[in-house]
Amino acid sequence: MRTRNGEKFKLESVEELLGIQNEESAMDIEIEKICPFRKHPFKVIDDEKMQELVESIKTNGVLTPVLVRPLGMDTYEMISGHRRMHAAKLAGLEKIPTIIREMTDDEAVICMVDANVQREELLPSEKAFAYKMKLEAMKRRAGRPSQNNVSQNGTDFRSDELLAKQIGSSRNQIQRYIRLTELIPDLLELVDKKKLQFTVAVEISYIDEKIQQWLYEYIRDNGFIKLKQISALREHLKTEKINQQQMITLLNENMPGRKSVRKVTLSEDRLSKYFPPFYSQDDMEKVLIQLLEIWKQNQTQNDE
Repeated sequence: MRTRNGEKFKLESVEELLGIQNEESAMDIEIEKICPFRKHPFKVIDDEKMQELVESIKTNGVLTPVLVRPLGMDTYEMISGHRRMHAAKLAGLEKIPTIIREMTDDEAVICMVDANVQREELLPSEKAFAYKMKLEAMKRRAGRPSQNNVSQNGTDFRSDELLAKQIGSSRNQIQRYIRLTELIPDLLELVDKKKLQFTVAVEISYIDEKIQQWLYEYIRDNGFIKLKQISALREHLKTEKINQQQMITLLNENMPGRKSVRKVTLSEDRLSKYFPPFYSQDDMEKVLIQLLEIWKQNQTQNDE
């Protein structure tokens, strides 16, 4: 095929797009022999797009082979193609065109993430666990000589810098996404549903899981939580423990737009030396109010 200026270019085949070697070819394999990738971070959802894929497969079959690796005993692990396999099942297929490739555990992780991470509309939780899985695999491989760990000019890359370069993001942003894997599932679901801000979620990820559960209940009851509140909570936790009720009080006191409340507490022991033992709490309060009124009048006169 020629371009407008007459230059030839070669269209990539399906095999080339999947990174399939020349000697690799697709063959039909029973779907029941293929298991999902362990801890697969990408969700397969029965939404409108899935239904469209099912209808396409019913009409045209599975056009792009899935990629698997052999596990032994005539079984295979899915590397790329979880959505296609799910749609094929819904379409009533028993077999699916498949490329079989031998891979190490780390090679499988990297290939699985690379095949999915460029999809549009990835959820924050999907990015979080995908980045974590790939980064850990890259770090393990970094201990072995590999062209993947050296740039074209021979400069060594840190694994997270290399991952950021491959994804087109920053190292700090990669690390922030990975922090989300420290959230309890309920909070992570709120992030996916856009009911918890990403930056707030990252700050919460540094907090103990028990308190994270309290925070989830607070958000459930109040509908939101702000960065200022979490910052105040983390600062408190640096020096003191906290129970759930104390946490709620602290969060309410640090709610944006709320005026700070000045609170003065006088214990009974401190007051008892100024009042007869038969004075009730109401008696003591009346005396204190009277004295404060006198003090206020004196302050006013002094100001004049």
